Amino acid sequence: MTTIHKAPMPRSLSRALNGWLRRQSDAARRPLRLAVILGSLGGLLLVPESWLLARGVSAVIFHHRGLAAISSLLAGILGLAALRALLGHGASVTAMAGSTQVKAAVRHQLQERIAALGPAFLIRQRSGDMASLLVEGVDALDHYYATYLPQMAVGAFLPVAILAFVLPVDWVSALILFLGAPLIPIFMIIIGRGTERLNQTQWRRLALMSAHFFDVVEGLTTLKLFGASRDAAELIGRMSEEYRLATMRVLRLAFLSSLVLEFFTTLGVAMIAVFVGFRLYYGELAFLPGFFVLLLAPEFFRPLRAMGTQYHARMEAVAAADRIVAVLQASEIAPAPTARVKAPTTQTGLVRCEAVGFAYREGEPALADLSLTLTPGERLALVGSSGSGKSTLARLLLGLDRAQSGRILVEGTNLADLAPDDWFARVSWMPQRPTLFAGSLLDNIRMGLPDASLEAVITAATAAAAHGFISRLPQGYGTEIGERGQGLSGGEIRRIALARALLKPADLLVLDEPDASLDAETAAEIRAAITRLPRSTAVLLIAHRLESAAMADRVLVMREGRIVEDGEPSALGASGGPYAALQAAYTEGGV
Repeated sequence: MTTIHKAPMPRSLSRALNGWLRRQSDAARRPLRLAVILGSLGGLLLVPESWLLARGVSAVIFHHRGLAAISSLLAGILGLAALRALLGHGASVTAMAGSTQVKAAVRHQLQERIAALGPAFLIRQRSGDMASLLVEGVDALDHYYATYLPQMAVGAFLPVAILAFVLPVDWVSALILFLGAPLIPIFMIIIGRGTERLNQTQWRRLALMSAHFFDVVEGLTTLKLFGASRDAAELIGRMSEEYRLATMRVLRLAFLSSLVLEFFTTLGVAMIAVFVGFRLYYGELAFLPGFFVLLLAPEFFRPLRAMGTQYHARMEAVAAADRIVAVLQASEIAPAPTARVKAPTTQTGLVRCEAVGFAYREGEPALADLSLTLTPGERLALVGSSGSGKSTLARLLLGLDRAQSGRILVEGTNLADLAPDDWFARVSWMPQRPTLFAGSLLDNIRMGLPDASLEAVITAATAAAAHGFISRLPQGYGTEIGERGQGLSGGEIRRIALARALLKPADLLVLDEPDASLDAETAAEIRAAITRLPRSTAVLLIAHRLESAAMADRVLVMREGRIVEDGEPSALGASGGPYAALQAAYTEGGV
């Protein structure tokens, strides 16, 4: 299990993240400002409401007025209370709208950045971690913008405004309020430091648990096949229990902070009540101003207390922002070209690799000093055992990763200098594990060419041996499927993915084991479809079945990231070398 680091976040990093969070509020400046204005107006209405209430109570007690005599005061109190309720509701609605805008903007930034970082970045990330970041991570910012930021502004304005009304009426009470006000934020910060460390640890734990759970669900079929599903369930249970205990520790500190805030609020109000009571007793203060000040005292501390209770929203947002900013500031695996260089068309080779090297981990090269040439219209097959570098070479040729040494030339131009969109427009790819999305079969096939006609789609599906089973479905090409091709067999998913790859006109078509998981008859149909492709398209075929390699113009045998044999299939089979050994093992059923 991944270790959860419990070291507190450095102050400088916390301040930087808090600054980043505040800058994101620019995306919803108007609704957030309106929320602050409405909240401040609602708080200010407490002053006339308290004054009317004080006058009403004074009139009843000391002047023996009846309800009819003070009906105008009661009407004013009810009207102000209703107006305050409307302003409070308006402040909540606008704050939520502003928070929604900020979250949408942050999600858009993340999606754009992840798209810019490309597959080379995503392949190094856990799917569950990215999904958790885009959903729970961004949602964790909600309370920061919907409650904390508006409450911070209201908490900075409203106590000062109330103090300005109390000071002319009773300077002693104003002094007590002035001296007691700083105690709440001071103790909020002191207790908040411990809570902040636990909150950051809690966020890392949640991200880890979400990522692990996502990965387990994704690989549930494999776990069941190997009888490991029970162990995975027990591990998730242990992680959930650890998360529950950690959550209770955070809540314990949060309740402690709330208790401290309530204590100092109660202490401040009690001191004012004692001073007002004694001064009323000795005749130093009239009842009306004294009662008015006593009514305003709790309202003076209310925004400060609310700001303290919302402090956990800031800590949760800072913990989430740490991961969000890390992705937004992640370095690209290779810098994008600054100029949109178009490849010339005068070279004889479509693609040429010169001493290409690549490693996923230092000291463990996936490709080493690899050189080859792929000419237009050529059918080139890559064979070799798992881990020999076939898929890595395909990713480099597609531009999904960048060569770490050597270079890859496209018609004489370095692939690293080509704008990705220019090169992606010229290639088509069927990956080893194709992914279908929730939608119709027609939309899945047309993913790379959305404007393709139905006739073109049918032609591609027929070439991929998919038209037969699609036409037998009740809704044909309009049939809806689930995420990752739910509702189709593994072979049907591969045929849909192959039709998608064949539909797009391309100079280079990369097929990563297109006939895997297919019966012999269907695999033969797909191989025949590949041979019928126009000679204007070069095909790089990663072959597991040697029947696929046999139809290629040329075969490259790879071992430990190097090309150990290169030639025509028939010649290599007769040479007694590595390819002949693969053929013998394949015939005996050893591959």
